[in-house]
Amino acid sequence: MLVAVLITACNATAEDTKVQQTDKLQATQAKAADEVYLPADSPKKAYIKTATLGLSQYPLLEPLAGKLSYSESLTSQIRSSVAGRVINKPVALGTPVQTGTMLLELNSPDVADAEADFSKAQADVMLASKAFNRIQELYVGKAVSRRELEQSQDDLSRSSSELQRTQNRLKNLHINAGQSDGHFALRSPMHGIVVERNVTPGSEVRPDSDTPLFVISDLKHLTVLMAVFEVNVSKIKLAQKVSITVPAYPNEVFHGTVHYISQIIDENTRTIQVRCDLPNPDSRLMPGMYATITIESDPDEQAIVIPLTAIFTEDNTDYVFVSLDENHYQQRPVKLGLRLKDRAVIFQGLQAGEQLVTEGALMLRVEEERVTDASKP
Repeated sequence: MLVAVLITACNATAEDTKVQQTDKLQATQAKAADEVYLPADSPKKAYIKTATLGLSQYPLLEPLAGKLSYSESLTSQIRSSVAGRVINKPVALGTPVQTGTMLLELNSPDVADAEADFSKAQADVMLASKAFNRIQELYVGKAVSRRELEQSQDDLSRSSSELQRTQNRLKNLHINAGQSDGHFALRSPMHGIVVERNVTPGSEVRPDSDTPLFVISDLKHLTVLMAVFEVNVSKIKLAQKVSITVPAYPNEVFHGTVHYISQIIDENTRTIQVRCDLPNPDSRLMPGMYATITIESDPDEQAIVIPLTAIFTEDNTDYVFVSLDENHYQQRPVKLGLRLKDRAVIFQGLQAGEQLVTEGALMLRVEEERVTDASKP
C-alpha cells in the first residue's frame, strides 16, 4: 500500500508539473499581448464558434415602432351620388372586386327624374328640328320673315343644349341613355377587396351621408406609419429602404420604401410622421398590425455588424476575440457605433474577411488570465 501511495503521489506530481509546463509554454507562445493558444485536443474548443466577417448595410437608428395601414392611394371610400332604396343584396365584406363591379342596386327617384328629363329633351329636340326645317322651307319661299327663322333656329339650339345636359347627367351617373326603370347601379371605381360595408338590403341611401357605403382597398400594397423624433430626421430620406418585422411572423423580415416625410412636427411628441410603401403580394400582412421598423444605411454605405455575444467590456472598453488560426486567438479592442438588442455596428477594430469568435469570448478571456497568472514566478 505504501508503494501504491508513493506511485500515485509521483504521478500526481508529474501531472501537475506537466500542466505547469503547458501553461508556461502557452504563456511563452502568447508573448504577444492579448493572445491565447489552445491545445489542439482542448475540450474548450467545442464551445467556441467563429464566423467570417463581411461588410453589409447597417441600421442607422434603434428600431422604431409603427403600424400597418391601408395605402391611401389604393383605397376608395364609396358613396352613392343619388338617393334611393337598396333593392338587391350588397356585395359582401371581404369580396374581391374589379373596376366596374356592381356593389349594390338602388331604386332611385333621382335616376327616374334624370331619365324622364332625357326623354323629354329628346322629344323637344325632335319637335324643334321639324319646326326649324319647316320654317326654313317657308323662308326660302319668302313666306316667313328672317326673324321667324332665327327664332326657330334659337329654339332648336336651346333644346339641343338641354338634351346634351340631360345626357351628361346620365353619363355621370353611369346610366345608359335608353334605360327607363329608375334603377341605379353603384359600381367599384377600382380593383381590390371590400374591407368595409355599411349598408344592408332595403336600406335608404342618401348622397350626403358622412359614412361611406363601402371601403375598397388593394391589400397587395400597404402603408407603414411611424413617428421619428426630430433629432433623427436627418437620417431619413425619400426612397430609403427599411426592414420591417411584425409579431405575427417574428422570424421573417419584410422590406419597404420611404415614400412620404411630413413637413410638420408634432409639438406634443416632437416627432415627424413618416410613411413607407410595403408590398404584400401574398396578403399575409394586415392593416392594423403593429410593426418594428429598422432604418438601413444606403447600399453603398456599409460596415461590419456583429452579434453582441462576441463582445465583452472591461474598463469601459469593448473587446472581441479574433481567430488567427485554428488554435490561436487574439483579443482586440473595437469601437462600436450603434448598439442594438442583439447586434452592434463596428466602426473600428475589425476588417472584412477576419474570423470573429461569436461565442466563447469570455471563456477565452478567462483562459488568457489563467495562462498569464501561470507564467508569473
